[in-house]
Formats: sequence, structure tokens, C-alpha cells
Amino acid sequence: MFYMFCLDAQPSDGEREVWNQVNAVLQDSESMLSDLQSYKGAGQEIRDAIQNPNDIQLQERAWNSVCPLVVRLKRFYEFSLRLEKALQSLLESLTCPPYTPTQHLEREQALAKQFAEILHFTLRFDELKMRNPAIQNDFSYYRRTLSRNRINNMHLDIESEVNNEMANRMSLFYAEATPVLKTLSNATTRFVAENKTLPIENTTDCLSTMASVCKVMLETPEYRSRFTSEESLMFCMRVMVGVIILYDHVHPVGAFSKASKIDMKGCIKVLREEPPDTVEGLLNALRFTTKHLNDESTSKQVRAMLQ
Repeated sequence: MFYMFCLDAQPSDGEREVWNQVNAVLQDSESMLSDLQSYKGAGQEIRDAIQNPNDIQLQERAWNSVCPLVVRLKRFYEFSLRLEKALQSLLESLTCPPYTPTQHLEREQALAKQFAEILHFTLRFDELKMRNPAIQNDFSYYRRTLSRNRINNMHLDIESEVNNEMANRMSLFYAEATPVLKTLSNATTRFVAENKTLPIENTTDCLSTMASVCKVMLETPEYRSRFTSEESLMFCMRVMVGVIILYDHVHPVGAFSKASKIDMKGCIKVLREEPPDTVEGLLNALRFTTKHLNDESTSKQVRAMLQ
């Protein structure tokens, strides 16, 4: 059980259909990350255009720099929608009766691994996005210029790619500090709301079990020594933080309350023992993407640990 996410688990016949669907999405995740990592933005061109409003050449240069970037941003946004569908398929498989969440995680290790991979990708993506103010900048400039050009009745090719409605949806997405995590939190909440006959514990226990597994793997020297690289250690920490955030969104009282099945003090403690610069993004995700951190029921001690 404790080796759950490190396994090179192969899907059984029963898992294969869902596994193939999700795998088709996950195959694109690395290229999305490297595309985001290399995203430089059009800051200089935009500044030049704003400072010289009457220079048509500079306006055109800024616009021509921003348009391909916005097409890239659309691709990231659309990928988050594919991830959302994948996550919902996995939740269906890992929570359905007659098995308990623990039995599911043991029986369907290949799907549990994919669930973990989605969360690992999500936290990496959101961390890169958080560190890149150019994204918000470029997109705001695009929207302002788009509406100005529309007022002047200019017909723009890019509108076939990113029209006003798409721009509105993307705008809400990129306004979030951690956009993909927010998308997945909403998806998990919706999954619980739409599956009224499924006890909510099936979902919350699946998430809290994964969080506990990660915590034990990180805090137990014997298990921890099996991590072969810094990256596999980060994988485990990201998955732990990801499932805590999903749990906090769907559990009626959240992850921080005494009634929660997640040992939040223990989870934060294992993060705090890592070098600050490697876990800052994860601690920020807990600070800014959870729902119940500031509730009355959250202990002062836990809040202090996240200060």
C-alpha cells in the first residue's frame, strides 16, 4: 500500500478503459509544462506601445507579439478542461461501491497513480504560473486591445481563435492564483454534488487516505529512503498537498477541522522540514487555495504553522 504512487503499476483489464482515456491526457502534460516554462511574455513590446500611443508601428508590433502568446494561453486553458474530465473519470472509478476507498486504492493502483500524476502536474503548472506575471499582463493587454479594435470595427483573424466569450472564460481562469487547482477543486465539488446516491465519505476517504499515505512515506525514514531522487520526493509532497486541497473543498467542515481525517499538523510539519525554497509554492497553495483555513474551527497552532 505505501508504495502506491511509486509503483510502475500496470492497469488491469477492468481499469484499462479509464486508464487509456486518462493516459491520452497525461501524455501531453510534459509538453504543456515546458511550453509554460519557456513563456517569456511581450512586456517590452506592450510597454513601448503604451508609451507611444500614436506610433502605429509599435502598436502593431505589440499586437503581433501578444496574439501567438494568447493562442498558447488558450491551449493551457483547454488542457485544464481535459484534465478536469480525466479527474472526474478517475473519481468515478475510485469511489464506486461496493469497495471501500482503501480497497479501491489497493485494487486499482494504476488509476491511483494517474490520480497522483494529475495532481503532481497541477501543482507544478500552478507554481510556474504564479511566478510568471507576464501571463496576466499579456492577457489584459490582449483584451483591452481587442475591445478597442472592435469599437473601431477592425476585423481580426485572432477572433476565430479567441473570441470574446473564450476570452471571458480564460480571464476568469487566469485570474486565479492557482488556476488548474481551482478547476480541479470545482470539479471534485461538482462530482460530489452530482452523485447524490454516493456517500460523500467515499470521496473524502479516498482523498484523506492518499494524504495519509504520502505523509507516512515522507516522515518514515524506511519509506523515505526508497525515494530515488529529489523529483520523486517532490512528487509525493505535491500529491499530498493536492489531495488536501481537494478534500478541503468537498468535506463539509474541510481539512483543518478536528473532525477532519487528515492530520494537518503532521502534513505541514513534513513540508516545513524541507528547504524553504522547495516547498514555498506548496505552502502557498495551502494558504491561498484552501477553503477552510480561516474558519473558526482551525486551530491557532495550524494557522501559525502556515504563517
